[in-house]
Amino acid sequence: MPGAACAATRATLTPLAMTAPATASTTPAGSARTSPSGLPHALAAYTIWGFLPLYLLLVQSVPPFEFVGWRIIWTLPLCLLIIAFRRQFPDLLAALRSPRTMLALLASAVLIGVNWFVYIWAIMAGEVYATSIGYYLNPLINVLLGTLFLGERLSRRQWWAVAIALGAVALLAASALTSLWISLTLGISFGLYGLVRKQVAVGSLPGLTIESVILLLPASAVAAWYAVSPAGSSFGHDWAMSGLIVFSGVVTAVPLLMFAIAARRMDYSTLGFIQYLAPTIVFILGLTVFEQPLAPAKLFSFVLIWIAVGVFVYDLWARRRAALA
Repeated sequence: MPGAACAATRATLTPLAMTAPATASTTPAGSARTSPSGLPHALAAYTIWGFLPLYLLLVQSVPPFEFVGWRIIWTLPLCLLIIAFRRQFPDLLAALRSPRTMLALLASAVLIGVNWFVYIWAIMAGEVYATSIGYYLNPLINVLLGTLFLGERLSRRQWWAVAIALGAVALLAASALTSLWISLTLGISFGLYGLVRKQVAVGSLPGLTIESVILLLPASAVAAWYAVSPAGSSFGHDWAMSGLIVFSGVVTAVPLLMFAIAARRMDYSTLGFIQYLAPTIVFILGLTVFEQPLAPAKLFSFVLIWIAVGVFVYDLWARRRAALA
């Protein structure tokens, strides 16, 4: 139905500095009773992404730039293993043979590389709230990108949500300018990443695999540069730290796999509700584990963003309800 398709297009799929949007279609309402639920997979994926800062605490001694290099290096073999298990090599080869797809994935690889680096650097630098704000803003940024580049039309409630979020950004610009760039870079880079990936028919895991292949050469160069530097490489000297670095491939590929399964079994509007779990967990971690002070201006910005998110989610719910009526 048109309403359901509209909601599916505009619902944002992920946070993270972390994954690629899925290319699965929405699940018809009538088949929900016969097909397995994707809710457990969606909750697992967003929970892993939400608690990712705790993992980054364990590798805090690794320079962010080097860690991103190792993350790319160790993500690739795990992606290949999962693709082999799921028999997706025909999809991978089809994408590799398409110049248009490869050009788009080159652009998306650069965008996700920037996103990963800024997110990891921000968490290690203690800017946890800035990352949370960035991923709260991401769905609203996606709505704007859809309007600007895909010819989508916003509802009145969505315009209100965007306006309120812009108010939060303006407040941050006036009171927390030093961290605003982090939030905007995360939100915009992942929004553009999703926009690029939306233009090519390639699945999440094959797409991430090709992006990792594209980034493998610069990632290897970064790892080699740190290896010959006076400080030396963070990998290979301590077994515990080396194991944690290898584990970066797991925390990248596994939640993406869970997300891809969820996206096939759920409609995108429902998935749009669940995506806010990750930045909410990050916000709570900032208050508790990281014990970051929450300045009044940042608190008020969060309040404005939560109001905008509430308006946005209500709009998704109302559209979904109308489509199913």
